[in-house]
Amino acid sequence: LKTNSSSSLQLRLVLSVMTFGFFLVICISSALSNDYSLQHVVQLEVQHLRQELHLPVRVDDEETETLLGDINKTSVSSSIFANKTAAVNSTSDPTIQGGEATDPQTKARRNVVRKMMKHAWDGYAAHAWGKNEVRPVSKSGNYGTVFGSSDCGATIVDSMDTLYIMGLEEEFAMAKRWISANLNLTKMTEDISVFETNIRYVGGLLSAFAFTGDEMFKNKAVEIVEKLLPAFATPTGVPWGNVNMQTGLVGKMDRMSVLSEFGTLHMEFSYLSDITGNTIFKEKVEALRDFLDEKEKPHNLYPNFLNPSTGQWGEDHCSVGALGDSFYEYLLKEWLRSGKTDQQAKKMFDEAAIGIEQMLLQNSSQGLMYLADWKGGQLEHKMDHLACFAGGMFALAAEEMEDTEKMRWMKIAEAITTTCHQSYENTDTKLGPEVIRFDGSFRPHDRSYILRPETVESYFILWRLTKNPKYREWGWKVVQALEMNCKVEGGYSGIRNVNVKKSTDDVQQSYFLAETLKYLYLLFSDDDLVDLKQWVFNTEAHPLPIKGVNTFYRAYDTLDRSRILHLEL
Repeated sequence: LKTNSSSSLQLRLVLSVMTFGFFLVICISSALSNDYSLQHVVQLEVQHLRQELHLPVRVDDEETETLLGDINKTSVSSSIFANKTAAVNSTSDPTIQGGEATDPQTKARRNVVRKMMKHAWDGYAAHAWGKNEVRPVSKSGNYGTVFGSSDCGATIVDSMDTLYIMGLEEEFAMAKRWISANLNLTKMTEDISVFETNIRYVGGLLSAFAFTGDEMFKNKAVEIVEKLLPAFATPTGVPWGNVNMQTGLVGKMDRMSVLSEFGTLHMEFSYLSDITGNTIFKEKVEALRDFLDEKEKPHNLYPNFLNPSTGQWGEDHCSVGALGDSFYEYLLKEWLRSGKTDQQAKKMFDEAAIGIEQMLLQNSSQGLMYLADWKGGQLEHKMDHLACFAGGMFALAAEEMEDTEKMRWMKIAEAITTTCHQSYENTDTKLGPEVIRFDGSFRPHDRSYILRPETVESYFILWRLTKNPKYREWGWKVVQALEMNCKVEGGYSGIRNVNVKKSTDDVQQSYFLAETLKYLYLLFSDDDLVDLKQWVFNTEAHPLPIKGVNTFYRAYDTLDRSRILHLEL
């Protein structure tokens, strides 16, 4: 039956709808409501079958009517399909391409960002195809990545959803072919980070699956996560930070695991369970969360290090920057991704937010709000560029609060983002440093810019939620600074010193394509493109669908493994 003929499609559809119809009559007719049409059922199923047959997915009314006629001849009562469950969202599918703004300036700026993505991708494809990253100045593969020297295409997987959103169809198809034929992380010979593998590879594959429904992406994600599971074999359920993808042996570096690493797994693992029916992934992260929830926290904050064997906290160091950042982010975002059903995540976030406000939130002598570190019983008055995501995080949290709390947290979100913007404005390149210090001290590494996305991430979220045009203007300044200081023939390079123009470090980070360029593109797009009411971004900017809201959730159908119809009944 797997041919391109219309008769094959008609036969498969008739069998599918008949089977599903009889199932509804026998098993769940009493659960149905009164607003689900046979025509809509047919359209959903035709879209799925055409996708399996590698035909264009779009279904026109004429084809639907023809197929409806064939179905009616089978004596399957259309009244069976006159209903649906209340849980089914009848709204249209989410927008994941297009979304072009109407005003000429914004449209032109978005097109510049799209061209930047094309340049970055072309440089990688030309000089480092199949490698993890490109060195855009020397035009060679980068063998010093977080995934070691193996050829495992980190940039390819990390870029997939950005390519799709931007409508770069040839590049997406090229990337998909490589993933299907070549993606195999057992090629990695070194111990690799569970965290980095999850947010880049697993997150990227899950977004590609949600966007396209292609089972290959889901299956590749399963293969990878199964290789990560040995890291969870600890007395506490807190995973070790590194694992060998060939042997399954874990790397017990310093006998400690890092908060932002073991705390940034929940969204991907939970979603993977939902779309596969295999609960083991969700069980692992839920056990980890339960352990942390029950553990005593100093000042409602979580120290950055924990021993997975003993369950004891490490040194007295708490941060919303490096080592801590995305743990707090995922408490809020998993609550959102779950359709606001994960109340434990929300409770833990609310408690932590109080601790952050009381202990870490500071104001400089220049009136700039920032998030300090707590270290060894005192504050360290610096803020990492990594912590600039917090403006967006607190803005998302503010949207879910009552009026008084909403205003307070939105002010905090905007003030933190202003501080990050000011750090860009204060440099010669107009790009922000790796660390912003408020105590007059200085370290050479502080002044590097490695194509980080956190500041433009907050610009994007605050633009969507406030519509203050300054965030688009600030984002455009970043675009200009990137073009002036980071663009080279082979792509885009980080710079070693934000006060020295063209001081390139010769590395195009994979997250530049996954995050920085995606957030800038969406900043200059309409709100319906990757709508924040339907998608939640993982910490690598890979959008995951919100449960119970997004029709691209593609949950595992435990009632019908032939995937006759994809309805949450």
